[in-house]
Amino acid sequence: MLNKKLEDALNAQINAEMWSAYLYLSMAAYCHSEGCSGTANWYEIQFQEEQAHAKILYNYVVSRGGRVVLSPIDAVPTTWNSILDVFENTLAHEQKVTSLINDLYALALQENDFATQSMLKWFIDEQVEEEENAQEIIDKLRMIGDNGYGKYMLDKELEARVYTTPSPLASKE
Repeated sequence: MLNKKLEDALNAQINAEMWSAYLYLSMAAYCHSEGCSGTANWYEIQFQEEQAHAKILYNYVVSRGGRVVLSPIDAVPTTWNSILDVFENTLAHEQKVTSLINDLYALALQENDFATQSMLKWFIDEQVEEEENAQEIIDKLRMIGDNGYGKYMLDKELEARVYTTPSPLASKE
């Protein structure tokens, strides 16, 4: 059974993951408005992934006898200066999420909750990938600069991304 301190922290992370989903859906809408449907697709996939992350945490809290308490989701930004700005904000956001996950792991260590440590290991590995993906796209955008054809090709590359469930726990009923 989860102790109250970890239950509260996991509930806060569920809320943070849902906020992330909402943020990425907002970024997708911005990309659509800029004529970048491939980039919007990339963010729509991010939206789905963040929802799945929240569901993994939700399932975990329930499986450990805890109670999930959902909180209101704060407003998210809706405009950016450019597609590069969107991805720079994405990287900064993912770095913040990494910090939140690390704090959760530290709490699980402090509380000697080995099961929670084990579950959070997946999230730690996932965050390395999330930051790497955002940085790779930022690097490409900086390399492309104002080259319209390069931006078009990157948008086409991002359009090819498809959603895959990030963990078998996400689909648990």
